[in-house]
Amino acid sequence: MTEGRVRIGVVGTGHIARHFLLSLDDHPGYEASAILTRRDLDTLGDLAHADLATNEIEALIERSDLIVECSGDPIHATEVVSAAVDAGIPVVTMDAEFQVSTASAFVAHGIVTEAEGDQPGSLAALAADAREQGFRPLVYGNMKGFLNLNPSPEDMAHWAERQGYSLAMVTAFTDGTKVNIEQALVANGLGAAIIQPGLLGVANDDLFAGGVELAKHAQEIGRPVSDYVLSRNNSHGVFLIAEHDPRHQAALREYKMGEGPYYMLRKPDLTAYMEIMKTVRRVVRKQEVFLDNSSTPTISVAALTKRPVAAGTRVDQAIGSFDFRGICVRIAETPRHAPIGLMRDVVVSRNLEAGELVMLDDLDVPDSMAIRKWQQIAAGTAPITVGGRQG
Repeated sequence: MTEGRVRIGVVGTGHIARHFLLSLDDHPGYEASAILTRRDLDTLGDLAHADLATNEIEALIERSDLIVECSGDPIHATEVVSAAVDAGIPVVTMDAEFQVSTASAFVAHGIVTEAEGDQPGSLAALAADAREQGFRPLVYGNMKGFLNLNPSPEDMAHWAERQGYSLAMVTAFTDGTKVNIEQALVANGLGAAIIQPGLLGVANDDLFAGGVELAKHAQEIGRPVSDYVLSRNNSHGVFLIAEHDPRHQAALREYKMGEGPYYMLRKPDLTAYMEIMKTVRRVVRKQEVFLDNSSTPTISVAALTKRPVAAGTRVDQAIGSFDFRGICVRIAETPRHAPIGLMRDVVVSRNLEAGELVMLDDLDVPDSMAIRKWQQIAAGTAPITVGGRQG
């Protein structure tokens, strides 16, 4: 695969997928070749290149040189990525939900990489640039503007309509699930720790001061940390708090970087789907993974109940629901936790209290490739198989 005519298959028809398909028109030599969706093909409305849509994974594989996965469904994504890796097709994702659920099972078996543009990929790019300049990151920081850990359905319906996102997506942004998923991927992919389950989340209108508070925790732990600062003043961006060789202190002061020993670097604006092509080009030119969840992740995102949930409750999708939210946990401390991304079409098997961490033993979970991959990861044996072959 070389630049010139690269066939791009896209998985999903949501916000990211729709807009990425539009952006492909701005990149000569790259063309949409297939769109995998589980929707009725007659209901795709004004989707760009709707004539390329298919419900068949096999058709996606046959018509693609590279696949961009942005479905937001870890169970579906696991099956698609497995088929792509088995066929030797590289995959670029903007799907942190998939990454922190099962993507570790594919590391070293093919090219499966998160894209630049969303918070995890943007932090990876910012960190790489910082290291080239001699900075040593202490904090991989997310800039969060608002949180409500248990928002009402009425409020979320209002904001979903106003912002043009799905109800589940707006709810996951608001209740902290999304930032926990993003920072779990950052922690695993960049070798960072978390300060506590659920992240610390410093509330401070001074981004630098909040970041320094996180940096002091990192120094106590002895490793960089992945976390966020909360302020309504924050833009939609990411930041680093880093150290540098003291011999450069005077020069950094002259460059308006502050007095040290802590320095902040940030990317205040993220353009998500518009930046996916940076990673696509990297993969085409260099066959290089930009960011993954590592083959031996230490952090996962568990489901925590927002309110009592009765035995027998069917959960269509836990991410973005009003019964559960996701929090970062250390896998070694809670190996039997239920990853929130895999709680789709499950049934709760016992009464759960509000504020309870959900365990896999609390659920009736249908068999899937995704749950089997997760069990391998949690047991520390992933990756074992890909596409049915011994790894």
